[in-house]
Amino acid sequence: MKRSLAAWLCAGSVAALAVTAATAYAQQAAPPPEEESSVATPGTLHTGPKVATPLGIDGKPDLSGLWRPVRTPGLPGGNMGKDEPNFILPFNAVGLRALVYSQNHTVDPESICILGGIPRHNASGLAFEILHTPERFGTFYNYNTHRVATIGANLSFPARIEQKYFGTGLGHWEGDVLVIETRGLRDSSSDHIWLDENGNPTSSQTVVIERWSRPDYHTLNLAMTITDPKYYTRPISFNRTWTRADRGQGQGEYPCNETNNAAEHIGPGAGVIGPDGNRGFGYTNAVLPDAPPGPEAYADVLDKN
Repeated sequence: MKRSLAAWLCAGSVAALAVTAATAYAQQAAPPPEEESSVATPGTLHTGPKVATPLGIDGKPDLSGLWRPVRTPGLPGGNMGKDEPNFILPFNAVGLRALVYSQNHTVDPESICILGGIPRHNASGLAFEILHTPERFGTFYNYNTHRVATIGANLSFPARIEQKYFGTGLGHWEGDVLVIETRGLRDSSSDHIWLDENGNPTSSQTVVIERWSRPDYHTLNLAMTITDPKYYTRPISFNRTWTRADRGQGQGEYPCNETNNAAEHIGPGAGVIGPDGNRGFGYTNAVLPDAPPGPEAYADVLDKN
């Protein structure tokens, strides 16, 4: 089967990233002992002895590894509004209309294997892998997808940016914090893309600032700011933590497309959003309606904004 030039270039860039990452890892200090790198319980922080952050060949923290999300009791998963009052994002009038539309007329993009994109993947409850070199920051997810941001001093965005699910990401270091700015994202009004698991909208005006840090071997932190003047009245802050999986583990194959065999039976929207901010089955005794809810189902959201 013939492959396009773009496909070959994409495959080549991923392969080069993996080789460079392996070279960087081989040149850094020896990894910690197996008993110190083990994570006893997925979803919880490491409680053993603190192990120093590994460094790359550039002397900066190496963020590489398979990372499992740390669950915070009482806060919803996958919801960018987890730290907002009542777990509701600061919609403007256009954003509220876009929310009602997505809940009634759009199928969850990931349910039919469309890329979740940024910032949605940063709120996912699934583990993900980072391969990191001095010049590239690659994140690899389930659904067999990845994104790569470029790292360097004095980088600038082109005058015209192609709209993509993961946008165009440019990174630089501020001390030991890797800062990535992403622009050129797709818009919920014309593309199959959601801001998060709950079906909240995102626009082509969205700018995402990610601040990645690794204070020790076992811990990865993200402080993220999402600015979208089309749908929201102010920037949204989102912070979370992951814990390092056991050494030797990495992202595997995820045959997402097999679920498309029953795609015609998938209904629109994220399902009922419970009082705890979780979608669908995320809260006790959730009952999904037979038909998509109308605008009256979001009266509470309208009243609180």
